[in-house]
Amino acid sequence: MARATKNPKVDAYLRKAKKWQPEIAKLRTILLGCGLTEEFKWGKPAYTHDGANVVIIAPFKETCALLLAKGALLKDSAGILIKPGEHSQSTRQIRFTSAREISKMEPVLKRYVREAIDVEKAGLEVEPKKTTQSDYPEELRKKLAAAPSLKKAFESLTPGRQRGYIIYFSAAKQSKTRESRIERCAPLILKGKGLYD
Repeated sequence: MARATKNPKVDAYLRKAKKWQPEIAKLRTILLGCGLTEEFKWGKPAYTHDGANVVIIAPFKETCALLLAKGALLKDSAGILIKPGEHSQSTRQIRFTSAREISKMEPVLKRYVREAIDVEKAGLEVEPKKTTQSDYPEELRKKLAAAPSLKKAFESLTPGRQRGYIIYFSAAKQSKTRESRIERCAPLILKGKGLYD
């Protein structure tokens, strides 16, 4: 596979990186060697195939990680994929703590990236978890019952947007806080927008 072109925005990002610079550089070399297009999205080096996100390099406090956009669809024969959070449906991470570790894993990483590219080429999608009214916090059920236009707008949202709101509302420990969050978000919902749109 031909080596892809470096993106100047990623060059600038790498020069300014205070932590994980050798690890980011090594991962970048591997990903460019897989023929992906290098872009700069969400403040991070991102690698795409025909415009679709395949993998992102994400430096965190304790680790540097590769985020595979549809990692849930990979076979994970080496057992290295990590679900980033309990609500993550599609994304999976491979975490590193040194450039040496990345070098040792290079053949496995290339295999995973090629499989991720194949998933994109095949047009595979992660089936989102369907939300039901039983997933709704009680405060949301009451509000939707009292406001038919809000109920219609909420049910018209994409499953991912609905899920985002449900997670946000449910995360509040007190009923009063859940009610307040629902009130604040109602205008967004009525406009058909997600929590982070």
